[in-house]
Amino acid sequence: MAASPSVPSYYVTTPIYYVNDKPHIGHAYTTLACDVLARFLRLDGTQVHFLTGTDEHGQKVEKSAAAAGIDPKAFTDKVSQNFRDLAGRMNYTNDDFIRTTEPRHYAACQALWTRLMDKGEIYLGAYEGWYAIRDEAFYAESELIETPNGKKAPTGADVEWVTEPSYFFRLSNWGDKLLAFYDANPDFIAPRSRRNEVISFVKGGLQDLSVSRTSFSWGVPVPGDDRHIMYVWFDALTNYLSAIGYPDETNQAFKDFWPASLHMVGKDILRFHAVFWPAFLLAADLPPPKRVFAHGWWTNEGQKISKSLGNVIDPLVLIDTYGLDPVRYFLLREVSFGNDGDFSHAQMVKRINTDLANDLGNLAQRVLSMIGKNCGGIVPTPGPFTEADAEMLDAAAALHAGVREQFLEQAFHRALESIWDVVVAANRYVDQQAPWTLRKTDFARMETVLYVLAEVVRQVALILQAVMPASAEKLLDQVAVPADRRSFADFTTRLAPGTALPAPQGVFPRWVAAEEGAIS
Repeated sequence: MAASPSVPSYYVTTPIYYVNDKPHIGHAYTTLACDVLARFLRLDGTQVHFLTGTDEHGQKVEKSAAAAGIDPKAFTDKVSQNFRDLAGRMNYTNDDFIRTTEPRHYAACQALWTRLMDKGEIYLGAYEGWYAIRDEAFYAESELIETPNGKKAPTGADVEWVTEPSYFFRLSNWGDKLLAFYDANPDFIAPRSRRNEVISFVKGGLQDLSVSRTSFSWGVPVPGDDRHIMYVWFDALTNYLSAIGYPDETNQAFKDFWPASLHMVGKDILRFHAVFWPAFLLAADLPPPKRVFAHGWWTNEGQKISKSLGNVIDPLVLIDTYGLDPVRYFLLREVSFGNDGDFSHAQMVKRINTDLANDLGNLAQRVLSMIGKNCGGIVPTPGPFTEADAEMLDAAAALHAGVREQFLEQAFHRALESIWDVVVAANRYVDQQAPWTLRKTDFARMETVLYVLAEVVRQVALILQAVMPASAEKLLDQVAVPADRRSFADFTTRLAPGTALPAPQGVFPRWVAAEEGAIS
């Protein structure tokens, strides 16, 4: 009988990615973290909805399409497909892919707008201020940076002074309410350093937010006033509702999954998700998401990634160079999730050769080879377990609950460290027990040791299905775990003695071309 899931339902989202360029490592990283979490929770018996998609409106897109000589919809059709293609190559398991050009999204945006208008939360006025087209964001004078080339946004984007009629959201009324919400929901913003940044920003005072534009036309029309289109962030943030049936709050997906469990974002868009979005929702009498996690950025061999430097990291090149599962593993193991990280060819090779080939690959290969050679290729029958055996089995058995807790905190790096602690302990156990010697002196004891190790390989492989699905599948095949016994409901169901095992094959080849240099 399947165990009850620790979390009955879970709605995890990536940001919707802006379609003015092709996908890069940052896009792959965000979606990978969501995919790993979604896979783990499904294995844990949780009903999961995993959403990603593309943000296709705004002035940047309109200008990029004009420069390409095509209409904006044709432009976005082409670029959006690049993100779908990346999802396939990275083996993501998203349940839906939302585009802001879809009718369901227009309906959700206009319904939310109308609801806020009816509540008096949006009013018509005129806007004058500094606007960054690249960021699709307005900035206060105090936020701008003086440079030899003029004023810049905090992100380094060019700004221009904009004067035009605009609808405004009464954000200034929501500062104290947001602070009360943060206080009542201490896990809403993570990691904690980001939470402190947001609280400091809100305490500094909020101004009403311009939520429409008239200077371009590529966007969702404002209901009843199609001279205006919605500010791109009002439009974009609403995607999380569009994808689960809003404005029909009787829709089963909406009832099952709202409020969202986790919005995963890069640190550069935290303000939009942790200030504007909960304010919109609270003003509309809708519950805000339960958690927003802002992760860091990647550098390349110690250098900031930029087009001008020509060092943008293409995730498809990484996959072609190192293999998909090693890339998935590296991205979540190498950096404390939430911090900035550096992609290094040398570190990538070290992870492949040390963690994957030497630690896990060698463990599985030598244990299964010994079983094949000495036990007739069947799972041996164990005798009484010693204290060392029980300690090893208990460490592996504890992975399920421990990794679940770490994943739900988005501590992916710590979860992988925990798994590798068990792998390293298993290698140490092999050396201490020396089954190759026991084969000559105590055959029954050798069988017990090999059984313990095979069981550790099974449990490690079960957990790793979330991170390295293809590699974990190969390991589970080699310990003859049936396809219908690979959920976490079967985590504590040990290998059956006498089960025939296939001839072992290596799963993690070593990297042998380290001299080729960095990937960019």
